[in-house]
Amino acid sequence: MRVSLEEVTKVFDGGVTALDGLSLDIEDGEFFALLGPSGCGKTTLLRTIAGLETASSGAVRIGERDVTRLAPGERDVAMVFQDYALFPHMTVADNIAYPLRIKKVGRAERRAKAADTGASLSLAGLMERRPAQLSGGQQQRVALARAMAAQPTVFLLDEPLSNLDARLRLEARTFLKKLQHDLGVTTVFVTHDQAEALALADRIAVMESGRIRQVGTAREVFQRPANVFVAGFIGSTPMNLLHGECVAGDGEAATAWGHQVDVAGVRLPVPEEIVTELNPGDKVIVGVRPEYFAETEDGIGGQVEIVENLGTTSLVTLTTEGPRIQVTVPEGREPAPGTTMHVSPQPGRMLVYRADDGELIDAP
Repeated sequence: MRVSLEEVTKVFDGGVTALDGLSLDIEDGEFFALLGPSGCGKTTLLRTIAGLETASSGAVRIGERDVTRLAPGERDVAMVFQDYALFPHMTVADNIAYPLRIKKVGRAERRAKAADTGASLSLAGLMERRPAQLSGGQQQRVALARAMAAQPTVFLLDEPLSNLDARLRLEARTFLKKLQHDLGVTTVFVTHDQAEALALADRIAVMESGRIRQVGTAREVFQRPANVFVAGFIGSTPMNLLHGECVAGDGEAATAWGHQVDVAGVRLPVPEEIVTELNPGDKVIVGVRPEYFAETEDGIGGQVEIVENLGTTSLVTLTTEGPRIQVTVPEGREPAPGTTMHVSPQPGRMLVYRADDGELIDAP
């Protein structure tokens, strides 16, 4: 079922604006992630879709229905909370069947549906246990089973993996992706963990201070962040954001590119597709991910300050005449601390942002 938000604003008592004129369309059957730092409004947005918070203005639609003023039970959605919110005095079977009990479904039918749903999530041998007798991963599956049993048109997941340890979180992530794919139910997933969002979501909305800064696929928000906020937030290692100035090209660059960007005394070619958008003297921010720098004989030079082993790669921090630069190098090619290293952006991997508003300079 499609979910649409139109100019939704949420202002709490005391004048705190949690959502600021936010508009968003989530397609039918899509696995959609709301990603952002703590306090950005992503959980408030999820609760507004669920009806647990009421929008101060704007409209919320699920399918063809305007549900802005409907109670949570009338919206046909199911929510899985961060702490799972299981009833401690009930068995697994009764927890799963609870939404059906609220809907006045008969006891026998409730038990049968709970058993089928629990079995589909490998809970068959745990149905008579209580939540305290379960592991974190098992409790998570019970919470998902309870949501599934209600057969909602939309799943709302509020950081359901955050209470799991690192290994179990990876297993649960794979399980959750397959479950959503098999069910085909529109799913809205809140997380502050970008690795989860990138791995799970068909599309991602990156939020800051109650607003959406970019919506796109995982590949889009990783490779072409729309602004410096998204660029600095997305990625296991932040994108290098280097202040520079557009200068007139000289030599071969003048013929091939027209202009260059001066960063820390080194001239880098302006991407051809945006050369007409820049003029000499324009202040810019050059964005290059650590993964997209290559070691070269010239380029930006710096002294190797720190080398961090990441397994198959290492993260190298360079001290330059300007800002520090971080670069990833393959396993076995780590430079020694104190040595000099020169790096340049790989062809086609350099992004240029306006310094005044931090927005990506894109092709006209």
